[in-house]
Amino acid sequence: MRLPLIKHVVQFIEENDEDWVNESIELLEHLADAPGIKDEELDVIGELLSNLYGSIDVAKEIKSGASQKEALNSFMKRVTGSIS
Repeated sequence: MRLPLIKHVVQFIEENDEDWVNESIELLEHLADAPGIKDEELDVIGELLSNLYGSIDVAKEIKSGASQKEALNSFMKRVTGSIS
């Protein structure tokens, strides 16, 4: 997870629409199933997907009234809590 990337996508969601990000997720998930895809490519797709899903979670928290900083901190706490 990369916070600068998540912040950038959250800004995109605020300026445009979450549907664009959801459609990007669908495309990346479809690409991950492509025949002949390499492990390195899957790693990149997986990283992009995790950042896009994280961005959607953060954007939803912001819409619920949290500040961007609070939403990002809450998200990172959940992520680090699930890893350890």
